Amino acid sequence: MKFHDITEAPIKIYGLAYNGEGGNFDRLPREAAASVSEGVKGLGRRNTGGRVRFRTNSRNLNVKYTLKTLGNDIRISLCGSAGCDIYSGIGADSRFIGFVQPNGFAESDKTNEVTLHLDGSLQQITIMLPRNELLASMTVGVDDYALLLEPIQYAIDNPVVFYGSSITEGGCCTRVGASYTAIVSRLLDADHRNFGFSGAGRGEPAMAEYIAGLTMSAFVYDYDHNAPSAEHLAETHEPFFKIIRAAQPNLPIVIMSKPDFDWDREGNARRRDVIRATYDNAVAAGDRHVRFIDGETLYGDRDRDACTVDGCHPNDLGFYRMAMTLLPVLRDILG
Repeated sequence: MKFHDITEAPIKIYGLAYNGEGGNFDRLPREAAASVSEGVKGLGRRNTGGRVRFRTNSRNLNVKYTLKTLGNDIRISLCGSAGCDIYSGIGADSRFIGFVQPNGFAESDKTNEVTLHLDGSLQQITIMLPRNELLASMTVGVDDYALLLEPIQYAIDNPVVFYGSSITEGGCCTRVGASYTAIVSRLLDADHRNFGFSGAGRGEPAMAEYIAGLTMSAFVYDYDHNAPSAEHLAETHEPFFKIIRAAQPNLPIVIMSKPDFDWDREGNARRRDVIRATYDNAVAAGDRHVRFIDGETLYGDRDRDACTVDGCHPNDLGFYRMAMTLLPVLRDILG
């Protein structure tokens, strides 16, 4: 087999700020992260939402990676926190073909590999990087005779940018490809950036300024869960929105409230009212590029308790229902 480092052409990396530069695969530039908060500074080093993409006609595909970190997240399986999902195909026609994950938490478990057997047709491969742990390196191996080509561009090449909480970050799906951000982006055939920061993204102006400077196709605004109170939301939610809207007047923006509404219906209703006010005020001011999704609707009408791991973080069912609610809204606002 021939082995290729993922930082080398024609392989491409998406969704990250540093594509292996200096051995780093951070999703947020360190200077920008440090200007927000200590929490975002640390979490910004995660490669959440990062993807490796290429085309090959190899009958055998080897994926080998080494992690810098490997910790125990009590609510997420090792597949979801430290594993990589592998897909073949493009957009809604893509299919899950395998994964690779650590088998435990020993130092020796930081390096893992898998060899998948394909049919030999020329196909696009996407490898989704781990959610929690920091990537040190990755190689892909293909048969000696096989082609290795650049990936086909996304149909929506400018990324959809997601900003929010641990839920946005993918907690607690069993595999990285099962988060709502991953599902929606895959079905849209859209590039994306994931700025979900567990407990840390709280609507800071510095983060709004950074996001406002990005080239993007849409912005999904979803940090309700990280706000410590409705009062904090009232102080930060609309100002954050206005920073982005002032910079990008025609950017499609989807505003969402938290999905786990049932645990504190009265308190969550107050929080939702604050978030809804940001939307209502924008519409009243003539904004035609904003949509609102009531978080109470995200888990559907039946078996809502089956949608979470702990009453808060979605499981795979919860994330799927979130994705199926958001998808038509994004399709509509993107035209």
